[in-house]
Amino acid sequence: MTSTHFHGVFPYLVSPLDEAGKVKADVLGRLCDDLIQAGVHGLTPLGSTGEFAYLSRAQKRRVIEVVIEAAAGRVPVVAGVASTTTAEAVDQAREWERLGADGILAVLEAYFPVADDGVYAYFKAIGESVSLPVVLYTNPSFQRSDLSLPVIEKLSRVPNIGYIKDASVNTGRLLSIINRVEGRMRVFAASSHIPACVMLIGGVGWMAGPACVAPRQSVELYELCRRGDWAAAMEKQRPLWLLNQAFAKHNLAACIKGGLELQGYAVGAPLPPQAPLSAARPRSISPMATRRWTFWSTIWESRPSSMGRAITVYAIRTTSDSTLSSL
Repeated sequence: MTSTHFHGVFPYLVSPLDEAGKVKADVLGRLCDDLIQAGVHGLTPLGSTGEFAYLSRAQKRRVIEVVIEAAAGRVPVVAGVASTTTAEAVDQAREWERLGADGILAVLEAYFPVADDGVYAYFKAIGESVSLPVVLYTNPSFQRSDLSLPVIEKLSRVPNIGYIKDASVNTGRLLSIINRVEGRMRVFAASSHIPACVMLIGGVGWMAGPACVAPRQSVELYELCRRGDWAAAMEKQRPLWLLNQAFAKHNLAACIKGGLELQGYAVGAPLPPQAPLSAARPRSISPMATRRWTFWSTIWESRPSSMGRAITVYAIRTTSDSTLSSL
């Protein structure tokens, strides 16, 4: 499936692996199918939640294959490309296109800082190497070399580079990007932003890990924003923001995988040396943590699942268990 206009809710998918390092195709495929049934507008494998920095090339390839097969043309698949070298990034992008991806999420990994000219050349090379729409990914909190506004403006003039996903914590930066690119590039938000606010200033949706565990609520929020029903959108946004706040304090992959495990998806723990949620700074339960897990239980109860009420009861019970108390 190809799309000339990506929009809406694109969950950042986890990468479930077994102890031998083999991709759990059945688990990932079921998750993709359930997310599509919940109404998401696209799927994004190999984003931050997908632990791209910890996967081998073969593991990445298999993740992409499984997601494309599971999507079966129902929604676009925007596959992550990331490397410290331009040649490797271009090679990944070309392979993901051959496998059937509908778009590329372009990430720059850097050990040494890269000057603006080098950053521009890296993303330009990716954009020119494929015939697919390219989404730039910027995350100043984690990236050694980030996309500056002048570079973003230059890249907005490169054919195929039509989107940017900004994971900064500065919503004003998104408005600056929107003003700077003058319609040549559409903006997606991340879980670090308040999606309703980003939609109000001209964003087209969000690509985020938390949408994996609350897809229906995320889609409902998007539709309210799209219709301009801002009062109702903020009523939906307020409780969902608690979810984002909880995830922002801890390893994102650990949180998403922990939540999906509670929902019945055997996605496993984050890849070592990352710590699983049970080992992530355990501490005693606070009233705030209890309220968050009560909120999560409400979300999960409304999610289609054969486990239904059992998931809800378990989620509430874990508030007295140190396993998930770090949230």
